[in-house]
Amino acid sequence: MITVKTKDKSILSSYLQSNKEIIDGYLLRLSGIPGNIPHTLYNSMHYSLAAGGKRIRPILAIASCEAVGGRIEDVIPAAVAIEMIHTYSLIHDDLPSMDNDDLRRGKPANHKVFGEATAILAGDGLLTMAFEILSGADNVEANKHADRRLRIIHEIAAAAGPEGMVGGQQLDMENEGTIMDIRELEELHRRKTGALILAAIRAGGISGGATETQLQALTDYGAKTGLAFQIADDILDVEGIEQEVGKSLGKDARQNKSTYPAITGLAESKILAEKLINEALAALDSFDDKANHLRMIAGYIIARNS
Repeated sequence: MITVKTKDKSILSSYLQSNKEIIDGYLLRLSGIPGNIPHTLYNSMHYSLAAGGKRIRPILAIASCEAVGGRIEDVIPAAVAIEMIHTYSLIHDDLPSMDNDDLRRGKPANHKVFGEATAILAGDGLLTMAFEILSGADNVEANKHADRRLRIIHEIAAAAGPEGMVGGQQLDMENEGTIMDIRELEELHRRKTGALILAAIRAGGISGGATETQLQALTDYGAKTGLAFQIADDILDVEGIEQEVGKSLGKDARQNKSTYPAITGLAESKILAEKLINEALAALDSFDDKANHLRMIAGYIIARNS
């Protein structure tokens, strides 16, 4: 049974909303100047950035930074960069040559509004802009902790690249219509979804000056929550409400994709997600109350409806 108390829901809701507003503000401020970017490309990039979303990855980075005694200013460049990379991945994931989705976050997918070519370039623009922000001389903490910033850049690049998210997308496409075993499915999800979530949590810890012991605990937490997040997504594709989830549902079954519900069944998938979250919470046992937001987010990950 998940040990996060339901009475903390209002605290978590306020925390998620206030940090979402902070991230949204920084995204608007750091995502380019209209006159410096071709008009259509700028609009395409901002269309997807402003389409909504929970901002879970950057908020996890903030919560991880706070858990080790860091300040939000320490982690903003990493948090914003991670959200840009996540948004780019959604734009490309929706393309006809990939998952071929018409709906994202309750709105028409980027390529349905701006065309496939511009959607590809918008994704490319967000990916490269993320590293411009991470490495730029004008970011919030530019003149402090250059060693931490370099380590964070490496962490995020590795998570987003061919050994992480991009590789996971390749595995996902290659295995459409096949029956994967549970180990193969876990590896796919570890790359496609889990890698960037884990990078957000580790980047937050590094930004806040985590010790190696603390960072290992955050890594354990991140690995468990990353997989639980994807299992929850698999479950939502089966029993979610499209208006709440904000994207087309039932596609996994129609495309004969291997998912946790397809392989282990819906009930067993829910049990596994809860087990992973309890293991994630146990990884934080050595942390004090500064990690409470991380603890609450863990429970939210599998209780969410979108």
